[in-house]
Amino acid sequence: QVQVTESGGGQVQAGGSLRLSCAFTGSIAHLAGIGWYRQAPGKQRESVGFIPTGGTADYADSVKGRFTISRDFAKNTVTLQMTSLQPEDTAVYYCKGRGRPTTTWAYVDYWGQGTQVTVSS
Repeated sequence: QVQVTESGGGQVQAGGSLRLSCAFTGSIAHLAGIGWYRQAPGKQRESVGFIPTGGTADYADSVKGRFTISRDFAKNTVTLQMTSLQPEDTAVYYCKGRGRPTTTWAYVDYWGQGTQVTVSS
């Protein structure tokens, strides 16, 4: 089985920074692209950014220049560094990785459990 563990998050004042981490462990043969998503109360889940196996990360316009995604291929982890946070960034943040477990040739989407980020004004 594949486990996804998110960490980080919390509460911060506007202008502050937070770092989220996501680790994919267990029986995973290959981890392809990984994305970060967020869902604010009463709103649909939206993409924050995506990092492929090769190339550079891409970001939503709302976070471009403030958020940075990086990944450690050896450890199958990804981080979301968030700076200049604003109250509108308040949401539950999720990571999602597309990976292939060792038991099959098919790729599956694996979601983290979500972590709350609250930005106060």
